[in-house]
Amino acid sequence: MDEVLARIDGSVLVLTMNRPAKMNAITRSMYEGLSRHLRAAAEDFAIRVVVIQGQGEHFTAGNDIYDFMEEPPTGPESPVSRFLEAIHNFPKPLIAAVQGNAIGIGTTMLFHCEIVFATSSANFSMPFVSLGLVPEAGSSYIFPALAGYQEAARIFLTGDSFGAQDAHRYGLVGVVCEDAQEQALVMAHRIAHQPPTSVINTKALLKARSHDAISAVMTVESQLFMLALQSDEAMAAFIKFTSKKGKAVDK
Repeated sequence: MDEVLARIDGSVLVLTMNRPAKMNAITRSMYEGLSRHLRAAAEDFAIRVVVIQGQGEHFTAGNDIYDFMEEPPTGPESPVSRFLEAIHNFPKPLIAAVQGNAIGIGTTMLFHCEIVFATSSANFSMPFVSLGLVPEAGSSYIFPALAGYQEAARIFLTGDSFGAQDAHRYGLVGVVCEDAQEQALVMAHRIAHQPPTSVINTKALLKARSHDAISAVMTVESQLFMLALQSDEAMAAFIKFTSKKGKAVDK
């Protein structure tokens, strides 16, 4: 079974994380697949908009922790780094449809989308500090700009999750609705019917003020993230996390 599904719907590419039994937890091969499709879509003038969604009840549980621990990202050529670069530099509109949990990169990738649709039961979480790590994907720059410094600090430093209404209040989510995937596709087609060069140039203008600053922050985040991965603190946090997960499965 393909863990990343790619479907062309007119001028819209729909990318679906397809690992519902694991809450769409993302593996290295899934990062590679997502990156490959994004790079191809960037070069294909027939593709005007990309929608990212998850199969089943959840958007994504973030990194597959066992896959992640087996081969942690160690540099800019790692699958996760290539995905983050692809999504940050993608020239065309990105739309996301979120249901259920959006954990870790499941939340931070949304900062690079033009419009995010979410169901009212969607739940967002960036538990990097709780795992002995640091924020990634430019989230340490973008989230305080959206939510305010103190709110961002509270969420990052405690690992607290937040719901769709708070995400909407922060500006992370554009639309809260119960048919997020359907509405995301409707919006994608609306944008896809606009003059394509104007759409691309408008996105570039919207991103121009902060694009280079976010790129610089992402570089520093990545360096600190890789250092944190090698720490005893992170190893202890990962062991604690997997132990809790194992107990939950046993029950």
